[in-house]
Amino acid sequence: QVQLVESGGGLVQAGGSLRLSCAASGIFSINRMGWYRQAPGKERELVATITSGRRTNYADSVKGRFTISRDNAKNTVYLQMNSLKPEDTAVYYCYCNADGFSRQGFAGYWGQGTQVTVSS
Repeated sequence: QVQLVESGGGLVQAGGSLRLSCAASGIFSINRMGWYRQAPGKERELVATITSGRRTNYADSVKGRFTISRDNAKNTVYLQMNSLKPEDTAVYYCYCNADGFSRQGFAGYWGQGTQVTVSS
């Protein structure tokens, strides 16, 4: 069974930094990994994604401030968040498109979410 476990969220002042991590288990093969976020009263939105070849894509709102990376050997994706703003406050969710050990084909999987709160 594919599972994603996130860590690294917390409370930080505006202008500060946080690093999120997400480790995937039960994996046979992973394609795209990424981070999404959902603020109260808003829909979940893309933050950043990274392919197995390390091609990245960012939301305009985080370009130049956030950096996504991955360690393929550890099936782990990271999100380095710098120059944080109060509007970055949200629950951040890890995502991957993967085929598990059961080899049932590729599907999308989500982590449980980690809270990021940026105070002004």
